[in-house]
Amino acid sequence: MIKIQKVYNILYSKFGDLEWWPIDKKYHIKNSTDPRFEIIIGAILTQNTAWSNVEKALINLKENGKLDIKSIIEIPDLELKKLIKPSGFFNQKSKRLKKISKFLFEKYKSDMDLFFKKDTKKIREDLLEINGIGPETADSILLYAGNKPVFVVDSYTKRICKRLPIKTEITYDSIQKHFENNFSNVFDKKDLTKIYNQMHAMIVELAKNYCKKNPDCKNCPLKKYCKYEK
Repeated sequence: MIKIQKVYNILYSKFGDLEWWPIDKKYHIKNSTDPRFEIIIGAILTQNTAWSNVEKALINLKENGKLDIKSIIEIPDLELKKLIKPSGFFNQKSKRLKKISKFLFEKYKSDMDLFFKKDTKKIREDLLEINGIGPETADSILLYAGNKPVFVVDSYTKRICKRLPIKTEITYDSIQKHFENNFSNVFDKKDLTKIYNQMHAMIVELAKNYCKKNPDCKNCPLKKYCKYEK
């Protein structure tokens, strides 16, 4: 099995610095809203859909001035469903957006600083108690909105871990623990959030462009080390 640091170095040479999560900074400056809430919304909307569909839904929310906690709570259900329809599964996702908005309002008075000041483990537990928020969504919120050193595992990560392989036990917790243990032994603790962000972004790029369902093994930067093609 190939070591994670080697995979990181190869992918970094290929893709360079990748900035993720994408947010509309100008919108939030203009409207005095918190960009971290846009990440939370995006983390829910991206469930079971492509990011391009999420972008359409986010544009709808921004154009209608509904990209803050208060607006999501107050907007009628039917209107919210219409705005986020491009992201798919809009009936379920509208409920989830309402629930997390009410949670942040009722428990933290919509104060994102107060929410993310809590212990990372406790924040994760609170998020997982919200119906419709699983480990991947919770960890995306922690990493990208909360700037917490938590490695996000998605379907792309599982695919690549299985094919190379990086890990033989393909479960969320097992893969996450494997990545976090390996990276924490190599990188300084203060750099882990940035490293997890970069690694996850590079895995997404690899999976979208090379390690697809029908992979382009010939041009993959990891082909020399991958057992899948062989």
